[in-house]
Amino acid sequence: MKIATWNVNSLNVRLPQVINWLEANPVDALCLQETKLTDDKFPAAALAEVGYQSVFTGQKTYNGVAILSRTAATDVVKNICNHEDDQQRVIAATVNGVRLICAYIPNGQALDSDKYIYKLGWLTALEAMVKDELGRHPKLALLGDYNIAPEDRDVHDPAAWVGQVLVSDKERAAMQRLIELGLHDAFRLFEQPEKTFSWWDYRQLGFQKNKGVRIDHILLSPSLRDVCSACTIDRLPRKNPQPSDHAPVIATLDIE
Repeated sequence: MKIATWNVNSLNVRLPQVINWLEANPVDALCLQETKLTDDKFPAAALAEVGYQSVFTGQKTYNGVAILSRTAATDVVKNICNHEDDQQRVIAATVNGVRLICAYIPNGQALDSDKYIYKLGWLTALEAMVKDELGRHPKLALLGDYNIAPEDRDVHDPAAWVGQVLVSDKERAAMQRLIELGLHDAFRLFEQPEKTFSWWDYRQLGFQKNKGVRIDHILLSPSLRDVCSACTIDRLPRKNPQPSDHAPVIATLDIE
């Protein structure tokens, strides 16, 4: 089983790229973030034509998440229970016996911003949700754009990022608390090339100069960690004309 996550930065713009990628990389489930579409505009029919069913929750212009799967998703949950929020950032579903939580974690904007306070509170609510889901689903993966680079090696130039969001101590501590629930960073289960990132700024030749950060992650429960045989970042879509600024991350699970 292969599962993947990709912040597409507008599914309306990137739909042909998503379809092309799925045809070349027939994963069993793909979690999307920043679809930026209301539910009535979601291209479920176009995705069904290439063999993928969809569950999704979205809003106009911002946010929006979806899970695409080759077999039907069940037990779908939208948003974080007991957390009042009108931003569409989470969807969970079970695919082939694996519980998938697709999350688009807030960016936070700046350390002195109200959006940073919102991000930290949102992460606390996500932690409670994941803890509850883990109690009911031993086979669980938390996939998405975390907007957190967990270590300095996940940033092209740590000194240049000091004092900014994505790398602050409080954000990293929040991600560590998710890991302490019993989750494991699939990418770090394996030897990886240095300077491997999943996001690059559109400006100042960020991708061409590999000035990136690794902020898109797949965290796995212990039972899935034990059957994970690979985790990679696919840079090729970032070379497309009008690409998303993020690249897909793929984990291979050796289960039927």
